[in-house]
Amino acid sequence: MLSLDAVRQWPVDNAAAAVVSADAVLGTVGDQDRRFPLASVTKPLTSYAVLVAVEEGALEWDQPAGPATVRHLIAHTSGLAFDSTTQQAEPGARRIYSNTGFDVLAEAVHEATGIPFHRYLAEAVFEPLGMASSELTGPAGSGAVSTCADLATFAAELQAPTLVAKETLAEATTVAFPGLNGVLPGYGMQKPNDWGLGFEIRDSKSPHWTGRRSSPRTFGHFGQSGTFLWVDPDAGVACVALADRPFGEWAIQAWPPLTDGVLEELGQRRA
Repeated sequence: MLSLDAVRQWPVDNAAAAVVSADAVLGTVGDQDRRFPLASVTKPLTSYAVLVAVEEGALEWDQPAGPATVRHLIAHTSGLAFDSTTQQAEPGARRIYSNTGFDVLAEAVHEATGIPFHRYLAEAVFEPLGMASSELTGPAGSGAVSTCADLATFAAELQAPTLVAKETLAEATTVAFPGLNGVLPGYGMQKPNDWGLGFEIRDSKSPHWTGRRSSPRTFGHFGQSGTFLWVDPDAGVACVALADRPFGEWAIQAWPPLTDGVLEELGQRRA
């Protein structure tokens, strides 16, 4: 895809990107097998393992976990602070983006299954999908490493799920606790700051790390290590991009044009 050539101009040492549909890789750029730290792109992977745990009956969405419930934790409405156990709000009252909440979530899976969360994630998600280069080496909200090739496989799974029911994924990518305001890291206060069950939902947020052409139903995540993954159900496509430079102004400037270029090129192909 010509639109992916823009990645070669990013001010980074190493980058890789891929565009995938539910059943095909439509284009790639960069080393697809280079491992990158994912930072918060870890969260969709962790969340998918939680979806599996719920379907298996190990967890229930409304069961207590930490100061709130499993559903509150995965949707960033537990009230827990970003990086501490401080309770900043009552559960369900505000959208407070919380890495700590994902630590509590992972511990809930561990307690319910008896399997350390890094192993549960591998057994529930990485191994069935053949994501052999992916691993959780740190916190459940930010500690995974992976490759563009592996995340492209995951992005295809998010368009045609095989590990969970379509209805489960549909719920996870629908706004949970609608109407809540909150800060989207790197982009400031969003009113509302819509989120699903582990997946950020674009809706009408502005500014945003996706593009002007992205549909409101677009979901995914970006990471402070210079990574993102989005799925646009209306366009029938997903995009993964990984870089070795931390998120900053360069990404704010580079990512939306890439997304718009990908969507424009695909639209022209289909016209």
